[in-house]
Amino acid sequence: MVTIPAITATKVQHPWQGKRVAYFGDSITDPKNKGAKKHYWAYLQEMLGITPYVYAVSGRQWNDIPRQAEQLKREHGNDFDAIIIFIGTNDYNAGVPIGKWFTEDSTKVLAAIHKPKAMVTRMKRTMVMNDSTYCGRINIALSTLKKMFPTKQIVMLTPIHRAIANFNDKNIQPTEEYQNECGEYLDRYVNSVKEAGNIWAIPVIDLNSTCGLYPILDEFSQYFHDKNTDRLHPNDAGHIRIAKTLYYQLLSLPCSFDN
Repeated sequence: MVTIPAITATKVQHPWQGKRVAYFGDSITDPKNKGAKKHYWAYLQEMLGITPYVYAVSGRQWNDIPRQAEQLKREHGNDFDAIIIFIGTNDYNAGVPIGKWFTEDSTKVLAAIHKPKAMVTRMKRTMVMNDSTYCGRINIALSTLKKMFPTKQIVMLTPIHRAIANFNDKNIQPTEEYQNECGEYLDRYVNSVKEAGNIWAIPVIDLNSTCGLYPILDEFSQYFHDKNTDRLHPNDAGHIRIAKTLYYQLLSLPCSFDN
């Protein structure tokens, strides 16, 4: 008769427990934003003992990420564990064109596949490094980070869903149901971040789907700053929901690669 051993639960140490994490982004991460008393990174600090280095600034777009990275480098050098990037909703609102990741040209390259080496003609793609497009901005930002911090974990978060933001007569932002000025929906900006993860070998957490926040519906206004004027910025309840989502999503990723 076969004896079946008892199964015991294994206690897992969260890989981000007690780490030092830099946060890049816009108003949803900016500690000065008054949409919530406490932001998702502060809840992660409570849950995991993370030491947060927050460089996000309200209104900023992907082209500000290199500046935030330079500030981190000046203040902490390499004395931190990981970077989390949560940005992109302002690029959509500003109507920044999506653009392309690469240009392609025909060129000569040395190759040898089961025959003597020779110069052959192949198509070659080159990264677009142009801050006038969304893809170009992301390429510039991630190239900067990869070169500046090659040993560090970098994680990107997709923009979350957004609804009305009516701050004043000169700042009224329609819901994501509408195209922006360049004829794009928010989805394209979300999906571009996912594409960038594959292009640049950077993990992406799809907060747009995983956190469940959907301010288009009135029932979800309880998670945002003001149901009538600001369904762009999560309130405390919204940030708690983001933080809990990240807690579990980050379980699948190493925070640092040190032995």
